[in-house]
Amino acid sequence: MKIDLNSDMGEGFGPYRIGDDEALMEIVSSANVACGFHAGDPVIMDRTVRSAKARKVGIGAHPGLPDLMGFGRRIIQMDSAELEKHLVYQIGALQGIAVAAGHKVTHVSYHAALGNMATADKDVADVLARAIAAIDRDLIVFSMPDTEVERAAQRAGLRVLTLFLADRAYDEHGELVSRKRPNSVITSPDEVALRVRQFLDDGTVTTIEGKRLKIRARSILVHSDTPGSTQLARTVRATIEAGGGTVTPATEILA
Repeated sequence: MKIDLNSDMGEGFGPYRIGDDEALMEIVSSANVACGFHAGDPVIMDRTVRSAKARKVGIGAHPGLPDLMGFGRRIIQMDSAELEKHLVYQIGALQGIAVAAGHKVTHVSYHAALGNMATADKDVADVLARAIAAIDRDLIVFSMPDTEVERAAQRAGLRVLTLFLADRAYDEHGELVSRKRPNSVITSPDEVALRVRQFLDDGTVTTIEGKRLKIRARSILVHSDTPGSTQLARTVRATIEAGGGTVTPATEILA
């Protein structure tokens, strides 16, 4: 089985770093690059893109709300036109950086509050999906399964790669448990290995309530800002390969 392993990267700012992008880049097959709104800046974006190109890692835009102070995790009310232009601006910025570096943006993965807004609101999801389609219909949308993000992308004629989040707890409705709750972020390599093995074996995850929930996905995400993210990513990759799977960029899975 071919499966993508992705992580959010380039989420520092100026001299500040979040996560070990250099180490993660040796492990993942796709990098979601922050575009300067919730994190990142032109220099970090360029460094991340060039590192990905050197390692044959696919790159995608990781757009967020304009909220450096809150790391893009706070809701900001915007009308449809504002949301659209903020998204277009970020994708276009990364495309320019990528072209200059000889690489290509192949997917889009929404960050934090922006993703939560689109996941829950059909109108927001449609605005964002139509904006992506207007830029490049070959862009793949990364999405949790059975959400407004996935449905909007399909309505816009875009390909979707669905995600399993290895380091985040799920509730019985298939939604992520709030980071404010205990045990919402999973940092134990052993626990992550068990979750990934279960997902690969029968396509399920055990929810925070202790129930088994079906998860339809072809990509596994590890957040770079999760404590111990490099070891978690290594654990995910080793578990995939031990089960006979191949870690493969998104474009090859949906070719």
